[in-house]
Amino acid sequence: MKLIAALICLAAPLATAKEVTEADSSKFAKFSKQYASWQQTEQSREIVDALAEDPRLVVLWAGYGFAKDYNKARGHHYTITDLRNTLRTGAPTGKEDGPMPMACWSCKSPDVPRLIDTLGEKEYFHGKWAKRGDQITNEIGCGNCHTNKGKLRLSVPFAERGLATVGLEWQSASKSDKQTMVCAQCHVEYYFTKPDVMVKFPWDNGTSVEAMEAYYDALEFKDWTHGLSKAPMLKAQHPGFETARTGPHGRNNVSCTDCHMPRVTNAEGKKFTDHNVGNPFDRFEFTCARCHEQGKEALQEVVANYKKMVTDLKIQAEDQLVKAHFEARAAWDAGATEAQMKGALTAIRHAQWRWDYAIASHGVHAHNPAEAMRVLGTSLERSAEARAMLARILAANGVTAEVQLPDISTKAKAQAVVGLDMDKLRADKAAFKETLVPQWDRDYPGKTD
Repeated sequence: MKLIAALICLAAPLATAKEVTEADSSKFAKFSKQYASWQQTEQSREIVDALAEDPRLVVLWAGYGFAKDYNKARGHHYTITDLRNTLRTGAPTGKEDGPMPMACWSCKSPDVPRLIDTLGEKEYFHGKWAKRGDQITNEIGCGNCHTNKGKLRLSVPFAERGLATVGLEWQSASKSDKQTMVCAQCHVEYYFTKPDVMVKFPWDNGTSVEAMEAYYDALEFKDWTHGLSKAPMLKAQHPGFETARTGPHGRNNVSCTDCHMPRVTNAEGKKFTDHNVGNPFDRFEFTCARCHEQGKEALQEVVANYKKMVTDLKIQAEDQLVKAHFEARAAWDAGATEAQMKGALTAIRHAQWRWDYAIASHGVHAHNPAEAMRVLGTSLERSAEARAMLARILAANGVTAEVQLPDISTKAKAQAVVGLDMDKLRADKAAFKETLVPQWDRDYPGKTD
């Protein structure tokens, strides 16, 4: 019997170790054309301060990190730099302090799947953002979307689970779906679960703004309590996948890469996938012109018109939400009770979630302008309901005059109104960058210099 058992063991295939993600993109340089185009994401150098452009945002995110600092997204080359520099990640002095969890790295680096491969998902997520800052230094690159041999893949298990909830299984997915799925590892709405802080896509009820809203409401989940209105708030991330898949391109099986990472022909006549992710109009002959008969200028005009319509509605929604937050604060100051305020605060929560879902979807005016305008319209409806309720609450508590808004005409004025000490925040961040960041770069595993 012992001999038979031994023979069986010898005949059984040996378990193969899981391939550990190669996080250093330079190791993929043999794919020379793709690698060179990926390096071009460094050219996206401009920093655009969204709060300076639109100070209303400071009020809408009062009490949350985005009120401190929010710059528009740059190229993949800057994911680590921008995450370290933003005031939102605080100024930790060691591995166990700082406001943010490890989950904040999750869409920023191929070091994340490398750590999950070696540590396991639960151990990777455990702890504060600074805990493994010395182990996450590579910007978004090859390992996020490819095996070490260059084949397309999903690199993080939380994305694989999330996509499965909407019927997208990697093994059975089409090539077009796979090209979109790798982008959907990051360009989606997600939240951090509690009490274990892990990334989850809130798609159990579906991917529409209403379905995710119902999901969050059922959990009684909130990202933060608003600093003025005390409403339990939701912060949309960047639900590009959700909005694009129901837009005209998504419905016609156009993948993200068809428009943003197209197959191009270089000067030598060689075809390759351009990894300098960017605006489709920059490579019109390889993107839009493959399907559209209109010329570049005609299509640009169409998109510009959609962008203006979406932006106009966005500003209307912001104006109403700003008023609602200040009116809610006035109601609390007048002595309103939690029971009186519950309905109005829920309406504020829903209105701002819908506004944020629309405006956080990068390029939504091109991906799905009809859905953006529909969602912003429902945001305005919910804001109107909130303000009507607040007017009755204010009157019941003896306030009949119109609530006057403070001066929030600049970023600095708005940040002062919501109580932010920006001088201290900037000084603390500067100290972090001078002390801890150099230590992280020096201690990165495998560093050769």
